[in-house]
Amino acid sequence: MHQTILTFPEINLRQSDGHKLRGYFAETFGQQSDLFHNHQSDGKTIYRYPLIQYKVVHKHPMVVGINEGAQLITNRFLSLKEIVINEKQYPLHQKNLKSETIEVAIHNDLFTYQFVTPWLALNQLNHQNYQQADEEAKRKLLKKTLTGNLLTCASGLGYRLAQQLLVNLVVQPITINFKNQKMTGFKGSFTTNLRLPNFVGIGKSPARGFGTIQLQN
Repeated sequence: MHQTILTFPEINLRQSDGHKLRGYFAETFGQQSDLFHNHQSDGKTIYRYPLIQYKVVHKHPMVVGINEGAQLITNRFLSLKEIVINEKQYPLHQKNLKSETIEVAIHNDLFTYQFVTPWLALNQLNHQNYQQADEEAKRKLLKKTLTGNLLTCASGLGYRLAQQLLVNLVVQPITINFKNQKMTGFKGSFTTNLRLPNFVGIGKSPARGFGTIQLQN
């Protein structure tokens, strides 16, 4: 797969500003391609793995493009002179662009990834099941959810697994505020035999910056 990562190292934002970053860029470029926002012209959601993802990682804004999304970032974002977040104007004096081809595949080795932004693992149904479960049942539920998230991510990146996916995780629940609503997220890490690129997102709302992963050395 082809991946492009664009970062703005001179700008500091809160991690919760990821969805505002998405909103700004979707408004700026959304008429050019639905990959910028994943919505149809009538406003209905396009259900697919997002090929353009907006996030705040280590306090800096980041835009990640995958395959077709990678080319759109290269063609459109480099011409930007500023961004506006929370009605504040940020001039773009420095933009770092990294573009590379990355193999997504099952390996004999194991890889450990850290969640550098909260992982949203629970929907309305399994959130209730999680709250009522004992610790062992919670672990199994999260492992099953993570396995499904990884399969969805791999498929969205253009890879179909033909071998067994191995997954283990060590996470802790945290409370996060998203659009003035309290939600349960998770921080921590997981180990798998699936090689994934850095800074892609898994779980719910990866386009808004949640579930962003980074390979641990």
